Amino acid sequence: MARRGGFLPDLAELRRFLADQPGRLGKREISRAFGLGPEHRAGLRDLLRALAEGGQIAPAGARRDRAPGRLPEILPVEVISLDRDGEAVARPLDWTADGPAPAILMAPEPRGRPALALGARVLARLRPIAHGRYEGRTIKRLSDRQGRILGVFRASVAASPHPDAGRIVPADRRARAEWRVPPGETGGAEPGEIVEAIPLPTLGYGLKPARVIARLGREGEARAVSLLAIAAHDIPVDFSEAALAEAARAGAVPLGAREDLRAIPLITIDGADARDFDDAVFAEPMVGGGFRLIVAIADVAHYVRPGSALDQAARLRGNSVYFPDRVVPMLPEALSAGWCSLRPGEPRGCLFVEMRIAANGERLSHRFGRGLMQSHARLTYDEVEDAHESGQMASLLDPLYGAFRALQAQRMARGALDLDLPEQVVTLDAAGRIASIRPRLRRDSHRLIEEFMVLANVAAAETLEARRVPCLFRVHAPPAPEKLVALRDMLAGFGISLAPGDRLHPRDLGAVLDRITGRPEAPLVNETMLRSLSQAAYSPENIGHFGLALARYAHFTSPIRRYADLLVHRALIHALHLGPDGLQPDEVASLEDVASHITATERRAAAAERAAIERYLAAFLADRIGENFAARISGVTRAVLFVTLLETGASGIVPLSSLPDDEWMFDFGSQMLSGRRRRISYRLAQAVTVRLIEANPLTGGMIFHILDETSGTPATRQRPAGKRAAKTKRLSSSRRT
Repeated sequence: MARRGGFLPDLAELRRFLADQPGRLGKREISRAFGLGPEHRAGLRDLLRALAEGGQIAPAGARRDRAPGRLPEILPVEVISLDRDGEAVARPLDWTADGPAPAILMAPEPRGRPALALGARVLARLRPIAHGRYEGRTIKRLSDRQGRILGVFRASVAASPHPDAGRIVPADRRARAEWRVPPGETGGAEPGEIVEAIPLPTLGYGLKPARVIARLGREGEARAVSLLAIAAHDIPVDFSEAALAEAARAGAVPLGAREDLRAIPLITIDGADARDFDDAVFAEPMVGGGFRLIVAIADVAHYVRPGSALDQAARLRGNSVYFPDRVVPMLPEALSAGWCSLRPGEPRGCLFVEMRIAANGERLSHRFGRGLMQSHARLTYDEVEDAHESGQMASLLDPLYGAFRALQAQRMARGALDLDLPEQVVTLDAAGRIASIRPRLRRDSHRLIEEFMVLANVAAAETLEARRVPCLFRVHAPPAPEKLVALRDMLAGFGISLAPGDRLHPRDLGAVLDRITGRPEAPLVNETMLRSLSQAAYSPENIGHFGLALARYAHFTSPIRRYADLLVHRALIHALHLGPDGLQPDEVASLEDVASHITATERRAAAAERAAIERYLAAFLADRIGENFAARISGVTRAVLFVTLLETGASGIVPLSSLPDDEWMFDFGSQMLSGRRRRISYRLAQAVTVRLIEANPLTGGMIFHILDETSGTPATRQRPAGKRAAKTKRLSSSRRT
């Protein structure tokens, strides 16, 4: 383990090293193992203290005397925002406690070191300052990644006294300071291009210097939106040569020992914009009542073998990421859109589950197998819905809808939660410009596929659990009581109560949704309820799925775009002796790490997709500045109101400074801002008319002003004078229960 010219390990490397040792090592033994000299003594002491404070190790003499609730003196942190001066604000890297993480104001980096950018991770020495805030100073960078700078390159003014080549206006709302680009560091960027950059060593005061390392497209181009989201969230795009070569060698699956399903009229039902088809369905009525269902899923495990280059690439990505103009696939296109896509009229290998359900939706039996199928049609949700309503393709669709009605009744009986969350569909024209943005309609054809997939996923989880074969479950913990506070307060304002947290069942939340269906506040209640729930995750330990009211659940139906489903396929192949390409012992040993990784990649993908939609919405509305829109208040704080437009679902802020001149009071319990003198109030879910003041496609941010309902003009605050000015600047706060 000794190194020539030793250097400090990072925190993760030191943790792994100590975990592998048979006994406790002192600083001398650790220094010898890493080839460290006297100059490393202080740094090693800080690393060991950080591990000890985090509960990872407990070396002799480790300090345990910090006050309860106080952060350790030495802690790994990540930069989450930059203030107007370019100074970093960080939070603890592995924050798992309830409530928001404490803010850590990082001291400027010394001259000659690169400034901290968004995403930079460092080992910091902390000093409490006030009100749960800390000052931090960098001890050591924890990775080579210096943080990420994304923004628009602007050329410097020729007459500027500082002859910089240009500046970078940040594209992230969390970064409020520009970066300067010295001569020779532009990377060929032209004014108006979106660029990626890295910090350069600082030389003193003023804007921090940066070097352009990539050009992502021109500002205003629709295609640049997704490229910006991909870069901002560090989503892998390129496949290795080895993975591409493996995909290129793929070919048709022979029938062999597989069951021949080609005569069964399986069909795929997806969105009109679907890029891959990994599930097909079939239903027929049974004698005496009930239905026989078949759900066939692309056999990705046949092509992606454990430990292969394709497997490593898929595991790294964790899932596909979808944008309006492109998809970043988990697998190369030769597989994701080729041999693993259930295209009509082409034989494809599959794993299938045949299920028999009673007329009341109860599953009577199921069996899994490996087959060769051939899709008889590629249909969209709208085509299926329209055909069913008009009586077309009755022999094919009527049994599907009959089985769906039975399963829907079973879902209602068990009390599964069915949130109605609006989703914006961005349509681009042939030139890549935004043609329209509209809410996606959720029709019965969508719900039909959802119910069939849920049933298949439950069958997969039950089979693996019964055979005691390890797998990744899709788990969803009940909501923590403290997360329900905001939901209870909001519902109380609408005259709706909620069962206590320790007795809460999904059907209780469903009853709330039933009561507010059709009411103006329904979208807001759905959103708030979603925020109050725990996030679903992957885990080798089964704790059930609260939202679906299911005791066991595993993702089986989308192995083209989710690595978790591929692992479930391998587990079924192993459990049912369906081939030699099942789950391997080393995969079982790493399930916990894989679960943590792909849960993170799933959330990364969701954040990137959400950020892209926000930017598309801002770009779509940028030409409508000054127009008025119908909206609802979707959030109330002491400093701003949040509003959501009814037309597009776009959201933005209404600054407190734009409201009428008054002494504004914030009531936390009722989520309301009220003016003491004018008796004007703004509360959650209130219908308002707003005027768009600013739309920034680069950041996705939008600013609105609320219009006075009588005059139709913005109720803008007038600048007060004298003693009255001091009084109106106060913002009171009260909490009523």
